[in-house]
Amino acid sequence: MTRDDLIQRTARQPAQLADVLERVLDKGIVIVGDIKIELLDIELLTVRLRLLVASADKAKEMGIAWWEGDPFLSRNGRQSDALEERLKRLESAAGIEGGEEE
Repeated sequence: MTRDDLIQRTARQPAQLADVLERVLDKGIVIVGDIKIELLDIELLTVRLRLLVASADKAKEMGIAWWEGDPFLSRNGRQSDALEERLKRLESAAGIEGGEEE
């Protein structure tokens, strides 16, 4: 294998990874797993794992949009307003002028 072949082969790999990632986010993928711990036929612990990997648009299509109602992630929440006000006070006290987005 020549150096040029190796460079060309390596250069194609990120595009393939990007294609796979695009397909997974577009279609979505579910990963399921169960962990069960037993001692002398007595169930001590069961952990059920369900992981969904998808784009936000695909999740909305499936009826999943928990981030829209989460006050921690929402800019309209009181907590966000308090954090922004605190940040402005700290910037003012430090003599740093914060950039306003309009």
